[in-house]
Amino acid sequence: MNESPPTVTHVITSPVGPLRLTATEQALLGVYFLGEKAQDVTPVCPEQTILSWAVRELQAYFAGQLRTFTVPLQPVGTTFQLSVWQQLQAIPWGETCSYGDIARALGQPGASRAVGMANNRNPLPIIIPCHRVIGSAGHLVGFGGGLSIKQQLLALEQAQLGLF
Repeated sequence: MNESPPTVTHVITSPVGPLRLTATEQALLGVYFLGEKAQDVTPVCPEQTILSWAVRELQAYFAGQLRTFTVPLQPVGTTFQLSVWQQLQAIPWGETCSYGDIARALGQPGASRAVGMANNRNPLPIIIPCHRVIGSAGHLVGFGGGLSIKQQLLALEQAQLGLF
């Protein structure tokens, strides 16, 4: 019988609202925007290295002191989703690209919609920066945390670069 490793969760406050982090002892599994559901979650955070690491890095990111996350990640998805999420991590901090750009980078120029669906299923937003992907006309489109949070994340990064 193949048992899943035990997971732990922790809720942190952030400039974009409460975030629930989920991890095993080896890697971060998820970052979830809680919005109004925050009061329904009981935070559990034993002294756990990966969660502590993720919390420190997210706090540094929001303070404008971190541009590249190093916490070990273990996103679960299809082979295509994993390739999209890997490509998202190549988008430079404070920059954006389109779904079509990602599809072309993957060698699948007709896969813009599939890239959008993979983006939508990203279990590690912010850390795997799906907020940096915009529509082909340069408009903000689709984001699991809502477009206002996407705008906040982009503004935070661009302000640190002196672009906003």
